[in-house]
Amino acid sequence: MTEQIDLDKLKERFDTDGFAIVPGFLSQSDLTAMISEINLHYGSSARGETKGEDFDQFATEVIPWDPVAGGNAFFAALLASSNLDRITSGCVGAGYAGTQSLVMLSPPGGKGQAWHQDEIYIPTRDRSLIGAWIALDDATIENGCLWVVPGSHRTGHLYPQRQHDNTDEFDFGTQSYGFDESLEVPVEVKTGSVVFFNGYLLHRSQKNRSNIYRRVLVNHYMNAWSLLPWEVSEGGTAALADCRRVVPVAGVDPYSWKGIDAPIKNVWLRTAKAVEENSRTRETAALK
Repeated sequence: MTEQIDLDKLKERFDTDGFAIVPGFLSQSDLTAMISEINLHYGSSARGETKGEDFDQFATEVIPWDPVAGGNAFFAALLASSNLDRITSGCVGAGYAGTQSLVMLSPPGGKGQAWHQDEIYIPTRDRSLIGAWIALDDATIENGCLWVVPGSHRTGHLYPQRQHDNTDEFDFGTQSYGFDESLEVPVEVKTGSVVFFNGYLLHRSQKNRSNIYRRVLVNHYMNAWSLLPWEVSEGGTAALADCRRVVPVAGVDPYSWKGIDAPIKNVWLRTAKAVEENSRTRETAALK
């Protein structure tokens, strides 16, 4: 399917709307292999059953797992696959790196994520962040698909954030505000499709009101020539901060002399407590 894509038209759509959909991007064998890997970490829950003995306590949360940071070779290879390369290099540039690979499992009744922009959490120096949102199941309005505000990326403005009061619909992450939400559109896609979206694009997901899981793999990429000030060390400056927990994919890595940071081995669960602690850490760092 990838060979039939008109890359010029896809890039035009990506630049104009901030996102572009590639249907049928992944083969059934790729999907089967991905889900098998996820099953190793989440057991029956990841197989799409409505109940999983190792997942029940998080039944109303979206649970991310970063397989690349966790050292998973299969997902690291996918992050750098040739199928993704042609499109990502067209949107980001000939030289780029992977910054994160995130599995998200939304069970029946699982909450969505409120409005946000990914650049707030993965800040690049040159606005080059791009997400590749891979549907492992059909994503529909009923099961909480993506909603986006087309064109909201173009100004490069990061909207302010605050706590929301809709705790039945969304998890405990903060929400972006100050824009016209009536402009949002749903992004419903079939299994195996990929949604490429700009790091400044406003997007959210809603509560899963179906009786099946909605499983997604999201890869994030950036220009390899950009620093990644994900964290600022004590006494350091944002101008020179650079998180080297990346996977060089294509072109020259001008910062190869720095080496690569050791991957995080733990699996992070997006529970209310974890989100709260993460937010508090960022606020404390901002005050220093």
